[in-house]
Order: sequence, then C-alpha cells, then structure tokens
Amino acid sequence: MAAAAVARLTAATTCRMRVSGPVTAATTSAASPVTVTLGDLPQQKRSAATATTTTSSGGSPVVVEKRAAAATAAEEEEEEEVEEAAAVAALASAWREVQGAGDWRGMVEPLHPLLRDEVVRYGELVAACYRAFDLDPASKRYLNCKHGKKQMLPAVGMAGAGYTVTRYIYAAPDVALPFGVGGRCSCAGKSRWIGYVAVASNREAARLGRRDILVSFRGTVTGSEWLANFMSALSPARFDPADPRPDVRVESGFLSLYTSDDLSGKFTCGSCRNQLLSEVTRLIDKYKHDDVSITLAGHSMGSSLAILLGYDLAELGLNRGGRGGRGGAIPITVFSFGGPRVGNLEFKRRCDELRVKVLRVANARDPVTRMPGVVLNEAAARVFRVELPWSKACYTHVGVEVALDFFKASHAACVHDLDAYINHLLDGGAAASATTTTLESWRWQMAAIRAGEWLQTLGI
Repeated sequence: MAAAAVARLTAATTCRMRVSGPVTAATTSAASPVTVTLGDLPQQKRSAATATTTTSSGGSPVVVEKRAAAATAAEEEEEEEVEEAAAVAALASAWREVQGAGDWRGMVEPLHPLLRDEVVRYGELVAACYRAFDLDPASKRYLNCKHGKKQMLPAVGMAGAGYTVTRYIYAAPDVALPFGVGGRCSCAGKSRWIGYVAVASNREAARLGRRDILVSFRGTVTGSEWLANFMSALSPARFDPADPRPDVRVESGFLSLYTSDDLSGKFTCGSCRNQLLSEVTRLIDKYKHDDVSITLAGHSMGSSLAILLGYDLAELGLNRGGRGGRGGAIPITVFSFGGPRVGNLEFKRRCDELRVKVLRVANARDPVTRMPGVVLNEAAARVFRVELPWSKACYTHVGVEVALDFFKASHAACVHDLDAYINHLLDGGAAASATTTTLESWRWQMAAIRAGEWLQTLGI
C-alpha cells in the first residue's frame, strides 16, 4: 500500500522555497515528474512579456503579437494553477504516508520531493522558535517569547504558515553540577520559553487533508540546558503509573527538562509535560470530529522533547479514540532535526510498538546526533543479532533517518545549525567539503567524549 502511495506521489513532484511570507509550492505534470525551481516560473513569464514588443519582419501589427503573448501567459498561468491544485490533492490524499504510516518506505532514498517539502515546512516552524526567543538580558521578556501568541508567526515572517498558536510552552531544567561540585547550577530551575502548540486553520486543514496539531520545540540555548544535554545517565521514564515499565529508560537531563516544575515563573503553569498533555488533549477533544494528526517537531534538544512527548501521549493512550488514524488512533509523527539519542533499546522498542513515527534528519558531520552513547550505543548492544547483557544501558536512535552530509571549513558550527539543515534540504543535498585539519579536531573532540562516558560508566 505504501509503495502504491509513493508511486501516486511521484506524479505530482513539488518543490519549495524559503520566503518571509506565505510559502508556495509548484509541481510538474503527471506525465513527466521533473523537479523544477520556483524561479523558473517568473522567468517564463518575463520571456513571454518580452515577446510582446517584437514585430515580425513582414510588419505584422504589434497588437496581434501582444494578444498572442497574453494568450500564452494566460495558458501558462492556468497550467500553474492546475499543477498547484494537483500538488494540494497529492498531499491531501497521501498525508498518512507522508506522516510515516508506511515508515517512509520508498520515500527517503532518494528523498521524495513531497516529503522534502513537508520536512522543510516543519523545519521552518521550528526555526520560528529561535527567531522569536528573547535573549536580551535587559528585556522584560528575557528567556521568553518576544511576541504574543497571535503575533508570533507573522512577526517572524510566517504569516502564511496556516497555523494558529494556541499555547506557549515553558520548561525548567532541574539539574546539578556533576559530583555535587558547587551545588545546584545557578540558572537551574528557572523556567524559560521552549516552544509552542499550534493547530492548522480551516484552509490549511483542507490543504493538508487533516487537522494538524503541531508542537514545535527550539534547541539548546541556555547554560542549564547545555548541562542537561550532558547528563548522559539513563533513568526510567515511568510515564504510565499503571504500568511504569522500569526497563524503558531515557536520558536523565531530557527527562528533567520535560518533567520538572517551576511554580514561581511568571508565565508557567506546571511542568513542561503537564502543559503539553493538557493542551494537546484539549485540542484533540475540540477537533474530535475531524481527521486529526499530531506532529511534533524539534531541533537538537527540542527533538528529544518531541520524542518524549510522542512516547508519553501514546503510552497514556491519549491519541486513541479519534478519527485521525486507522483503528481509532490519531497518528503521532516526530520530525527531528539534528537530534541526539533519547533512550535505550527498550525505549525504542516501545516507541515502535506504540507506532510513534520518527523521521530523523541528521547531518553525518553533526556530533550532537552521535550523543549520548558515543560508546554505549546500538553497535555495542548486539553481536551477530545476539543481545549483550549490557544492552539495556545502551542508547539507541528511534525512527528512520534522512541522512545529510554538509560542512563548511570556514564555519564549523554550521554542522548543527538548523538553517543550514533547511538550506541543505532545499539545495537537494549537495556534497560536503572539509579540510583535514578541521576533521582531525572533530576526532579529538569525539575521543574526549568517549573517555568521559567510560569514566561515567565506571562510576568515576
């Protein structure tokens, strides 16, 4: 079924382009699935317009040529409208496959243009978090969003995104320095804006083929968040009190960020987890008569929170009973950009059992995607498909990977930059280039990380 859906999608190849306003899409005809750029279309119109001023050598009236050019332009515009309608119809009819119902078989290698467009679109909705985050210590909104909910997307150039922000989400990492040195981190326990919940408008729902509930998370910015990233010890998630599943373990820093409370915050109301479960279930109930999807998108640390939320919703059964999916379960899809590993092998198995779909967009040169578990990871959990005794202590990635490969020697940090991820997807995945010296520095950094994990494993 998934293969047939992919074949149908190929008949309506689309492409996208980043803009500061509404994003449009163009497709080719079903007879010839060829990728085009949006820049081609205006060029064709300019060519036609230029022809209107040309007269034939036989002295034909200029007005005749203008009429012919106008007719050509009208035909081209009509073709564009037909192609755009075909793209909308393709997405609306095959949204389940795009959301991972078939585990993206046949859509990742090579990356199907329709899937690429959706990945880029969700990447932009995550990038909006960075653009709206206030990092000015002198501001009254320091570590919060610069804008109100109604103005947030238009203020960052995404007025045409088709979503209405319904709630802001805050998180408070409860972390301490290793081995008790210096007590608690001075910035720990303070809530800060981590992302938002939004729902597709009626018009966008018609285009998508379903009512999409979106949760978007930014990545690591503050010091306590970086500290949470390096807390590589595994802790039981225990999200379902009736069935705690102690073997399902996740990284303790991400778990702390997801579950810790800060009741003293100006904008907060309970833990990040409680805020999210409350708002998502409210929206599910509000749109219970619609076809609904739950899409969770995040970059870096934000992708970890997205995966934890997806697992949490499914483990508690909060996505059941709606019209969004077959069998009464609303599909849950995570789009992860440059995300680290979140949990152990049992966590991955449980996510697979609950049908939490994760599409991981990962740069091969991004060190964050290799952590935690630089040593104790998927490769160390099995030998010839035989699980080793320490497999429950090994980190494992969840989901399907979209592999990218990009690097700029003049800007090494771009390997983890969200904008660089999006630009690379739009560029079609051009090959990366790097200098030997810079790659050697990465190898030394990874060796240091491995040594640190071994020391932690040994309890030193």
